[in-house]
Amino acid sequence: MADPRFLVVFDADSTLLCNEVIELIADEAGRGPEVAAATEAAMRGEVDFATSLRSRVQALRGVPVEAFARVLARVEPTPGAAELIAEIHARGGIAAVVSGGFHEVLDTVAPSLGVDRWRANRLEVADGALTGVVDGDIVDAAAKADALRAWASASGIPLSRTIAVGDGANDLRMMAAAGLGLAFNAKPAVRAQADLVIDPVDLREIIPLLP
Repeated sequence: MADPRFLVVFDADSTLLCNEVIELIADEAGRGPEVAAATEAAMRGEVDFATSLRSRVQALRGVPVEAFARVLARVEPTPGAAELIAEIHARGGIAAVVSGGFHEVLDTVAPSLGVDRWRANRLEVADGALTGVVDGDIVDAAAKADALRAWASASGIPLSRTIAVGDGANDLRMMAAAGLGLAFNAKPAVRAQADLVIDPVDLREIIPLLP
């Protein structure tokens, strides 16, 4: 197989996926609106992401692991996701996802969309239910940028041939590290700092920008 030509790294929630997955899990705890408001503030950059994530994950305490089947049934890829990833592969690129969301969902969704690499947070489980704690280091803005650099380096791809696609404040460092930073379905702070803004919520709009 030829060496990959370029790398596209996506955020997951509200970018590659229509949903904010933490809100779907919170619905299982009856705390959806509360967590949705906290997520919105974090994505606008009004609060520290890691601090916000820890407090939102606390709200998930007690959700049984079998609830993830119901959550996965509600997850919807953003229009054009499969077509864009297929085109990335057709042009010799790598499609990756780095998310402040959770492996418990991405481990199913990412391969179903043809994603090559992915990294996210993990939720601690005890006695068949969530404990309300993030297991391990939190994937925050710095970790997202680090993942993009590491994946590019491991594949011999210069940063100039990387594209980062995100919607929230925690995507800005990753977008700044990439050769091209795209604001997609994005909050005002992200739109203001992106190289380009994609307005239609259809990932096929990115195809003409691929190398």
